[in-house]
Amino acid sequence: MTQQSNHNGSSPLRVCIVALPDAVISTLAGIFDVMNGVSTMGIASPGAEHPFTVEIVGEQVGPLRLASGVPIDVQHSIEDIAACDILIVPSVLLRPGGWETGRYPALIEWIKRMHDGGARLCSACSGVFLLAETGLFDGKDATVHFGYASQFAACYPAVPIHPERVLVISGTREDLVSSGASNTWHDMVLYLIAHHVGATVAQEVARMFALQWHQDGLAPYMIFEGRKDHGDAEIQHAQEWLVNHFSVANPVDEMIKRSSLAERTFKRRFADVTGLAPLAYVQRLRIEDAKRRLERTTSPVDEISWRVGYEDAAFFRRLFKRTTGMTPGAYRRRFQIPAFARG
Repeated sequence: MTQQSNHNGSSPLRVCIVALPDAVISTLAGIFDVMNGVSTMGIASPGAEHPFTVEIVGEQVGPLRLASGVPIDVQHSIEDIAACDILIVPSVLLRPGGWETGRYPALIEWIKRMHDGGARLCSACSGVFLLAETGLFDGKDATVHFGYASQFAACYPAVPIHPERVLVISGTREDLVSSGASNTWHDMVLYLIAHHVGATVAQEVARMFALQWHQDGLAPYMIFEGRKDHGDAEIQHAQEWLVNHFSVANPVDEMIKRSSLAERTFKRRFADVTGLAPLAYVQRLRIEDAKRRLERTTSPVDEISWRVGYEDAAFFRRLFKRTTGMTPGAYRRRFQIPAFARG
């Protein structure tokens, strides 16, 4: 028998979490537990009706082995669900060959029908690969794990992608929601709870589950790796030299001297193939090294500034904040390896 959504403004919102063989169990189960926890843990107002009915749905009812090999029980078949209010695709594991389109035609058509019926489409991390296959994200902003950004852009060039952003809400009805890297599903779920139930409840859920809003964005987590697959041997040689010499004085001038190119030609070709001007590229390498030193040592910030190539520590602090969104001190407090784990 086909099951209808029973959302009427006061009844529980029907939330369908999509289970597919590529899904990551930690994200799927985490979303399920947290959204259910609003009611099961007594976080919602006493006596209030449960705000969400959360279900795991898939192409077939019964056990489904997920990407890690762990089975999960699919509660409802998509064939039996005619409407829902919120549809969530959890993280999916991308194999070495990347995302292969066309494997889930029934799911894609069902997702389109749910959206046509008013459902809000949400993705956690790489789950947006499946949602983007519907074409509904074409021309709409989205985010994805920064490690998958280039693959996503190649697969779905019509979707503007912002991997540095934690959460992107787009669509004419704010009906397309995507979260970025890994545990930013926390932000997505807390946003949904705040939007549909209230900010007070969302904050209590965050406190109860020790979830964090990633208010600093994802720039602090992103690791800079300069593009080297461009085929320009002269520029690649300069990049390889920079790996061990970015901290020397005037590294851009030194690269140009070591090359066989005129200054203007070198700078133009460098920017064309790497996407960054030579000085900006050097700065990114220096900041990346500084991040590792902040994480793994107790060296003063001024000393780290000098070691990565900046005599002016004040300039280094400004550059670090502009690049990562955090001050060096705040970055160290967030990411430094605890003493008990250093061995």
